[in-house]
Amino acid sequence: MLSSELAELAGVTVRTLRHYHQIGLLPEPPRSAGGYRRYDVGHLVRLLRITRITALGVPLSVVPEVLDDPAAAEKLLDELDGRAAAEIERLTARRADIAALRRSGAPPDLPPELSGWRSATAAGVSADMARHEHDQLILLAHLLGGDGPTGFAALIDKAGQDTVAQMGPLTARFSALGPDTPDEEVTALVEEWVARLGPVAAQMSDSPVPDPRIPALLDELNERSLNPVQHRVLRRLQLRLDQEPWPPGPEQG
Repeated sequence: MLSSELAELAGVTVRTLRHYHQIGLLPEPPRSAGGYRRYDVGHLVRLLRITRITALGVPLSVVPEVLDDPAAAEKLLDELDGRAAAEIERLTARRADIAALRRSGAPPDLPPELSGWRSATAAGVSADMARHEHDQLILLAHLLGGDGPTGFAALIDKAGQDTVAQMGPLTARFSALGPDTPDEEVTALVEEWVARLGPVAAQMSDSPVPDPRIPALLDELNERSLNPVQHRVLRRLQLRLDQEPWPPGPEQG
């Protein structure tokens, strides 16, 4: 049979046949008087074995060994099974993430554990501020790494729903800050934020920092995205949270 016939029977392309010849995987038959390769059923059987093995994920470089050595084939099957199990676990986790994103309504670029901290523009937060918060959460989720977002969300839950509920109005007030904002409002906002975030800061004070670059990168993002008054407020807030002698939580006392 001609190469086109062999390729059609085996469900591969003629280009694949030529590649297998080049790497020595499939013996090249002698040519006819007219210069055409003439294949027989033996070539077809070997080609079918190759396509079956490669369909399991076996690299072409390993195929010759597997074709001719049953012991090597058994060992390789164990490795392939382990890879398949790991892939199934990864895909199962991905589907769980997708389901969580759908339930929470969070965008796909944000871990669902942190989606509850997004502010809605309908709550008095500007579109620019909501976008900035979104960028903050994306950066934080990455720098926390691994199970960091889940642990951070757990700390927020410990602080209580009242704390979470109050963050929306505070963020709306923060969104409205500008050069004409009275100093009294700026100071009051910082103090209220300190009061609300104090329990979370106390819980996090004894936790190891997953990435020491977090404060600097968040500050750089704040400076890039916020107006000068808002940026100064966040710096004052961080300074207060760092300096405040928070009492130990119930698990620390």
